[in-house]
Amino acid sequence: MGSFDFDLFVIGSGSGGVRAARLAGALGKRVAIAEEYRIGGTCVIRGCVPKKLYFYASQYAQEFSKSIGFGWKYADPIFNWEKLVAAKNKEVSRLEGLYREGLQNSNVHIYESRAVFVDEHTLELSVTGERISAEKILIATGAKIVSNSAIKGSDLCLTSNEIFDLEKLPKSIVIVGGGYIGVEFANIFHGLGVKTTLLHRGDLILRNFDYDLRQLLNDAMVAKGISIIYEATVSQVQSTENCYNVVLTNGQTICADRVMLATGRVPNTTGLGLERAGIKVNEFGAVVVDEKMTTNVSHIWAVGDVTGHIQLTPVAIHDAMCFVKNAFENTSTPPDYDLITTAVFSQPEIGTVGLSEEDALHRYKRVEIYRTVFRPMRNVLSGSPEKMFMKLVVDGESRIVVGAHVLGENAGEIAQLIGISLKGKLTKDIFDKTMAVHPTMSEELVTMYKPSYVYENGEKLDN
Repeated sequence: MGSFDFDLFVIGSGSGGVRAARLAGALGKRVAIAEEYRIGGTCVIRGCVPKKLYFYASQYAQEFSKSIGFGWKYADPIFNWEKLVAAKNKEVSRLEGLYREGLQNSNVHIYESRAVFVDEHTLELSVTGERISAEKILIATGAKIVSNSAIKGSDLCLTSNEIFDLEKLPKSIVIVGGGYIGVEFANIFHGLGVKTTLLHRGDLILRNFDYDLRQLLNDAMVAKGISIIYEATVSQVQSTENCYNVVLTNGQTICADRVMLATGRVPNTTGLGLERAGIKVNEFGAVVVDEKMTTNVSHIWAVGDVTGHIQLTPVAIHDAMCFVKNAFENTSTPPDYDLITTAVFSQPEIGTVGLSEEDALHRYKRVEIYRTVFRPMRNVLSGSPEKMFMKLVVDGESRIVVGAHVLGENAGEIAQLIGISLKGKLTKDIFDKTMAVHPTMSEELVTMYKPSYVYENGEKLDN
């Protein structure tokens, strides 16, 4: 113990790294953490936190419009992009300060430098060249955006790293990628009044989500004016005097003020010197870990996006909590990735947990689907055509609810609470016995008494 500078050295101060360092420090361990950019990682600095703030900002124009049906009258509102960016920066800095304070309160030593492996117990700080030894090491470097070499002129495009800090709001934008990042930003920019085009190489947005969610969100986005072009691949982006020309492989050209690539992230392991410590990575550059997040080197662990697992902040935090139990509390605690509730902050919003209808058919002999689409009371007076969708997927033999999917206002908040029910393996009968809160949108979840349709052995039965 005494031969090492620290009991634990954490590389990376994202959500997983900070949580692990804080918890280990609170146990009285000698802990250090290294960060080459800003404390807080992708989520706080250039991910979910600023994105949610922009999501809120983009909703106000629609809210102003909806208020007319409830008797309000207002002058045309004016949006100030620069003020939003400044407010975002202030909040991100506040949160970064809280993360730093939390580390300091747990007596964690912070090195503001990149750290790379020298050997399996030693790291070198790039800023000073100082070498530091640690008994245990945690890799929590997250994921990074990589350049898209398949697109000529990709260097002219923005990514989610730069999109929050544009000097001015563009009048038009092309977003490449139909995953949740692309979908969320398409809705954000459209809500801020930007002419928005979303390009997706597949045949429908949000692959691996429940089909109904995907189709209904597509329909809602198109209905409000977002242009979605499917089975489209970009071959080239050209800079002209007035705009950027986005040239598709089908020969079509789209002119826009800005172009954003939202084509995903890869594990951030390049240049860490992992080979000098003998740490294995897979073909995608992700650190290979076992069920307790240990690498092939027994005193080195990895958590969060760098492992190539599910790229979600709560997953990284959960990994970190399990890591501390495994490494310092002598409690065997593999992470539990079953039933992860997720949200897509589109407009309308998505909240989902458990199996999709399609996946359930491959797992259960009898599947019952409870499904409803309705226009919420608030939208009737406002004149908004937007509808709410809810679906419960039930194992017909055990009656356990194995999937829940919501599209509409506050869907993420609703899904978080349903996730508790699914984690507790509650049956549909318990849902049915639960008294509804009226009038609410979520009361539909406990008043869908009869299945909309049923599958037996993968075949849909006639009603």
